[in-house]
Amino acid sequence: MTLAEVIYEKSRELPEEKAREVIDFIDFLKTRRATPSSSDEGEPQPQQREALARLDQVRIDFGGKPMLDREAANARD
Repeated sequence: MTLAEVIYEKSRELPEEKAREVIDFIDFLKTRRATPSSSDEGEPQPQQREALARLDQVRIDFGGKPMLDREAANARD
């Protein structure tokens, strides 16, 4: 049995929702393979450099208090 046949047989056992997730994952893998990543080239792409520069400017003052959960982080005093 080929690998494609094994994938097909296993996918037949999944509920439809999970099978759709598998299709999405396969599409993601195909897209990732088609576009070279920055790690392949050793240098970040221009969009990545811009995003990293913006993130570098973010400064958040928590007032020395630890944020324990999402609700605490979003609480308005």
